Amino acid sequence: MANIKLEGLRHSYVDNPKNDEDWALKQIDLEWEDGGAYALLGPSGCGKTTLLNIISGLLQPSHGSIKFDDSEVNQISTDKRDIAQVFQFPVVYDTMSVYDNLAFPLRNFGLDEAAVNDRVMEIAELVELTPMLAYRASGLTAGDKQKISLGRGLVRTKVNAILFDEPLTVIDPHLKWQLRSKLKKLHQLLNRTMIYVTHDQTEALTFADKVVVMNFGEVLQIGTPVELFEKPKHTFVGHFIGSPGMNILPCKLDGDNAKLGKHIIETASQLTQNHKGRKLEIGVRPEFIKFSDDGLPVSIVKVSNVGHAQIVETSFEDHKIKLIIDEDVVLPSNNAHLSFNKEKTYLYADGWLV
Repeated sequence: MANIKLEGLRHSYVDNPKNDEDWALKQIDLEWEDGGAYALLGPSGCGKTTLLNIISGLLQPSHGSIKFDDSEVNQISTDKRDIAQVFQFPVVYDTMSVYDNLAFPLRNFGLDEAAVNDRVMEIAELVELTPMLAYRASGLTAGDKQKISLGRGLVRTKVNAILFDEPLTVIDPHLKWQLRSKLKKLHQLLNRTMIYVTHDQTEALTFADKVVVMNFGEVLQIGTPVELFEKPKHTFVGHFIGSPGMNILPCKLDGDNAKLGKHIIETASQLTQNHKGRKLEIGVRPEFIKFSDDGLPVSIVKVSNVGHAQIVETSFEDHKIKLIIDEDVVLPSNNAHLSFNKEKTYLYADGWLV
């Protein structure tokens, strides 16, 4: 295993990049600690798979360096980096049995058959493939084939990191939940560095100890699931994570105060005159808003019951504001007002947390 460090990393698929749009990855400096469980989270096309392929050596970056334990590996081939990679679609040998698929990487490294058998049986048990070891892979479902891919990624004992590129895309929803939980347990058992690419926040937040949120080739925030939820450093992070996401509301500067319309909103951030002329917004999650006797006057637009809670959509001027309240809370019949939890309400300038 190894610490993986990316320094000054940038990549473009264009020969002579000139604009921001020409870069698939903009300036990225990242470090993954040995044995950690990480997720790369963001929408399709944001650069997640590009970054993963650079780490594994399938792609050479335009600029910057990749280091394993402080040794640069830019010029080291994929097979010498000791990386296991599990792709979005199952990569299996259809003519081989499940057993031989799992054994294949170990035999390539010259392990004796006794050691191969011990390891195959151990991993087959972990990914629940033991009953079908003798089956030919061609007759299996897409879900079972992906379990073979997962098993092949886990079976090697000498590996610097295991990379997962949206590995549960082809899995049915029920099995997806099972495998997601299984991967978390496997990480705890094997203590390997694992990096998991996904556009699904539930997958990322369930699997990872730390999540790297990306958009448009940039890393916007790295943090634990709680940190990303409690204090987003960028409006995209606030909006992308959470269901529903953070309310992002344009505001104006009045002295050192933020105002929505004519109403001052108290926040945990502090505005100064240095922020004048920038795009200013208030961010507050639906969980940290409640109805009150005074505050921001709103009209109730829509109410959705979701289990033990209600998602209430309200309107202030031209802006929609959502809040989440307990199912037994009685909604105001008229003259509704909202109050925001000051300590959980933040100001953003040009998208970034003040």
